[in-house]
Amino acid sequence: MTENIEKLYNSKIKQEIFKEFSHKSIMQVPKISKVVINAGVNDAINDSKAIENVSEELALITGQKPLVTKAKKSIATFKLREGMPIGLKVTLRNKKMYDFLDKLINVALPRVRDFRGLSKKSIDSQGNYSLGIKEQIIFPEIDYDKIKKIRGFDITIVTTTTDKKEALFLLTKIGIPFEKGGTN
Repeated sequence: MTENIEKLYNSKIKQEIFKEFSHKSIMQVPKISKVVINAGVNDAINDSKAIENVSEELALITGQKPLVTKAKKSIATFKLREGMPIGLKVTLRNKKMYDFLDKLINVALPRVRDFRGLSKKSIDSQGNYSLGIKEQIIFPEIDYDKIKKIRGFDITIVTTTTDKKEALFLLTKIGIPFEKGGTN
């Protein structure tokens, strides 16, 4: 088994970033502060069990119960009323965050069909990285026979840096598989 991402960060990556970007203090070195997983459940308007099904799947994947997000305003075209449950979110920190990242990098992403790497362009100006998962079945906890519908969700890796280059360096060092080539 590979070395835990947290141990790897504290033992090697922190020092590499410190030297590479010539920080004055070790406290300036960026780190991953949290991972946020969001799942929109668009058929929750017609099917009240959809939120429960997705909630169970996200709880299996993350090891934490998701928070139900509700509609902020009514939209008649979509038959949506204010306060209706329309999505789920999970915020992972500390040990659960590192465990999830380890599982994502080493188990789930290699199971993606025709996987060629993640785009480097998905790092925003705040140094956060976002990626979309099209199928929840890439995670080993999900039993293919028990799912009702193939669903996707978004994963945002939040870092403490505001520099794109530092964020890319950090994410590359922890093992995020970026696509080969390209200038960005």
